[in-house]
Amino acid sequence: MARLLGRVAPELCAMNYGLLAAALVAALRASGAELQVAHEWPQLPAGQIMGQVSGLGCDSRGDVFVFHRASRAWIPDPTSAGPIAEPTVCRFHGKTGRLLAQWGARIFLLPHGLFVDHRDHVWLTDVGRHQVFEFDHDGKLLREWGVKGIGGNDETHFNKPTDIAVLPDGSFYVSDGYVNSRVVKFSSEGKFQFQWGGKGSAPGEFLVPHGIAVDRSGKVYVADRENDPVQVFSPDGRFLAQWKHPAMGRPYGLRISNEGLLYVADGGEQPAAPPNRSGVAVLDLDGKIVATFGRWGNYDGQFMMAHDIALSNTGEIYVGDIDGRRVQKLTWTGAR
Repeated sequence: MARLLGRVAPELCAMNYGLLAAALVAALRASGAELQVAHEWPQLPAGQIMGQVSGLGCDSRGDVFVFHRASRAWIPDPTSAGPIAEPTVCRFHGKTGRLLAQWGARIFLLPHGLFVDHRDHVWLTDVGRHQVFEFDHDGKLLREWGVKGIGGNDETHFNKPTDIAVLPDGSFYVSDGYVNSRVVKFSSEGKFQFQWGGKGSAPGEFLVPHGIAVDRSGKVYVADRENDPVQVFSPDGRFLAQWKHPAMGRPYGLRISNEGLLYVADGGEQPAAPPNRSGVAVLDLDGKIVATFGRWGNYDGQFMMAHDIALSNTGEIYVGDIDGRRVQKLTWTGAR
């Protein structure tokens, strides 16, 4: 039972994903399962510290990629500071937390979003460089978009892009981001296709689209951070719905599980101060909250500011805490 969130029996695959997801959560609760924090995860070499954790993703083997800012904290204009000298991308063994590889030194100005696609390529955004990058699994740069250090609002420029979602056909969406407040769609060849959004508070507009995810049907989910809701769109950008709940603060990061649950990294209110909230909200794809966990703090299972979330294929949950400068691994344990 403790692995229910990571696997779906074949005979259940024809069920409505929203109903199935809610049933899985109910079954876990009924079984006595609880979310537990994995201690001593991850394991860093002696003397190395984790910086502000901005992006997370899991590859097909269950390894966990972490995009962090090393010795740099958020600064409005990092250009004059130059690239971060230390490695900014870490790959950890999902089960043990052992550091397997790290790269990204002297490349990035201000790391932000991370997505691992179906080929195990690693996609990154840098809000300082105003760019989106595609790397292979070992850190070799394959492609990049945007113009280094030059923000803009057209087909070839971004302005502080925040996140990426890559589809199985290789096309992808970029949430762009802190300044442009738009979503941009690109073909698998990397060509601009269309965009939507713009700064505002009406449905289909954004105030910092901060995270983005796509479900199996192609619907696009956007974490509209400063307006508070998660907005839902058709694949071509048509507004469908928005979800805002008293039990959910500002959405920062989004991931959709294999069973059709939307996990939201809830950064809480700003400015962050106790008794603020920060944690994770779990919604079905009809927008109903089926579970929440975590609260503000720096103890196990607490978060100073949950910034991103990743899910393994076997049900492990990873939460990146940007102010806490750490990643916590949570697993379902104790099922009867």
